[in-house]
Amino acid sequence: MIKIDRMSNNDVIKKLRVALKLKDSDIVEILALVDFRITATELSAFFRAEDHPNFKPMGDQILRNFLNGLIIYKRGVREERPKKDAAQ
Repeated sequence: MIKIDRMSNNDVIKKLRVALKLKDSDIVEILALVDFRITATELSAFFRAEDHPNFKPMGDQILRNFLNGLIIYKRGVREERPKKDAAQ
């Protein structure tokens, strides 16, 4: 049987940071776009090796906020679409 290793949230953000050439300050800025405040020091704990004493596993909420902020960072704020009138 084939064993499938799942990626942790830490692995996902590490790979995105490298692929998109983001610095820690960029990630702090991206999270701020969705009103999620984090310091560069707090963020560095997510990028450490799992056996490091200061390693911290990244929760789903932080990754979700990062991905939502990344959309705004790359595309800009979503414009409101005109609402369709239900009476028509």
